[in-house]
Amino acid sequence: MNWNSQDMDTYFQQKDYIDTLLVPLLKLETVPEALKGSSSATEFLMHLSNFIETQFRGRMMVLPPFTYTQSTNLQEMGNVLSKDLQLMDFKHIFYLTTDRAWTDVDIEGEMIWLPSIPLESMDQQLRKTVIEDQLRQVLPLLTNKWTE
Repeated sequence: MNWNSQDMDTYFQQKDYIDTLLVPLLKLETVPEALKGSSSATEFLMHLSNFIETQFRGRMMVLPPFTYTQSTNLQEMGNVLSKDLQLMDFKHIFYLTTDRAWTDVDIEGEMIWLPSIPLESMDQQLRKTVIEDQLRQVLPLLTNKWTE
């Protein structure tokens, strides 16, 4: 389920089954020499988020990405985000990022960090294979929380 009006209608009808929230966290680098890497990481994270949503449609809601710059205080952002998202009544909240700095942030919910993989030079089939491989790494983290 995506954060749009049609999926939201479905969410309200099936709220008992949609117990997981996925929150993509995107770092927007504003330093000119880091723009290419930042855009590549964004492309990777968005492809992965969309693929996860497709695989777990009916179980998971995917928020629009929360974007921040290199000057953002991640602990403060995490505190505010965590507090506000707790109001949404999801049993499980997962944050998905390619920014390793989030692994040092104490936040309510589960942080999933994956290194960014540049997808721009891959053909569609290879890109799909890479994203599927990344899902295989994330899957145990999700299922372990769901079975607790």
